[in-house]
Amino acid sequence: MAVTLADVAAVCRLSMSTVSRALSHPERVNARTRSRVERIARELGYVRHEVTRSQVSRRTAIIGLIVPDIANPFFSVMTKAVQDRAWKKGYSVMLADTDERAADEPDRARVLAEQADGLILASPRADDGRLREIARSSPVAFANREIARSSPVVFANREVDGAAGVVIDEYAGMNEAVQYLVSLGHRSICYLSGPGRSWSDQRRREAIGAACRAHGAELTELGPFEPQIQAGMRAADVIRFRGATAAIAYDDMIALGLVARLAERRVKVGREISVIGIDCGPLSEAAHPMLTTVHLPGAELGALAVDLLLDRLDPAAAGREPPRVRLESRLVIRGSTGLRVP
Repeated sequence: MAVTLADVAAVCRLSMSTVSRALSHPERVNARTRSRVERIARELGYVRHEVTRSQVSRRTAIIGLIVPDIANPFFSVMTKAVQDRAWKKGYSVMLADTDERAADEPDRARVLAEQADGLILASPRADDGRLREIARSSPVAFANREIARSSPVVFANREVDGAAGVVIDEYAGMNEAVQYLVSLGHRSICYLSGPGRSWSDQRRREAIGAACRAHGAELTELGPFEPQIQAGMRAADVIRFRGATAAIAYDDMIALGLVARLAERRVKVGREISVIGIDCGPLSEAAHPMLTTVHLPGAELGALAVDLLLDRLDPAAAGREPPRVRLESRLVIRGSTGLRVP
């Protein structure tokens, strides 16, 4: 009978994920452990074979992560948190970037599911029907045959019926942003919307609209815009033409582009016009003036997504209702907002 990875792990008295890393990624294991695992594997006659290993153990100690755009600071922060939490739990992360193309998400999920124990989809752009299909458990093919291994899915910052997920409740943060602008005397507020296929953008539009109605402010919506600095630069002249004295952008990237373009036009941000971003990413403090923004806990979002996924991988979780977790948002006040000047 062939010696399996589980046999090696039992003799080594180590977890299978540690033994797997020692044999597959030796640079990730300390030298003493690696040497011991390699020695015992040789003595037992273990032959490493990726397909056989997956078939026998039905675990790869890999988590698949799909993001819309790794260049976006929000997803960079989240990805770093996913990798950190996964590593501490004995898992590696395989990353796929869809470049904001919703049509690519099912293919990315299918490919990763063949190699990973489970998937995390961050702010997916596909419609609910496609996402429900991805979330359904399905057998994974190995060596032209099927084995009974499924890849659980957790959605980060997207609600999908019947699926596990962790989302950020943005209503509180959006309401704080509008209420703060109104308290500064702003009655004409512009919202620079994000991608039309973005679930988060829909929620932000709804929350900002409700807050403007509640606090007596006039709302103008512009967009959609891609979450890029160039998009904010394009929006700057339109905002000035519309006469808005304050703007809330879909994310910090658009807001930073807006601030940069207004500075080129010699418009004093924070005095002549107030600007608020959303994310509170690392670049928000690099702007001049520093960007007032709605803080979204991207690092906590990534770490909790890993925890939820590992819980779903536990056989004891079978039959349980998929868990849902909500995180809070809040306003961070800086120099890009100020009293309305007549």
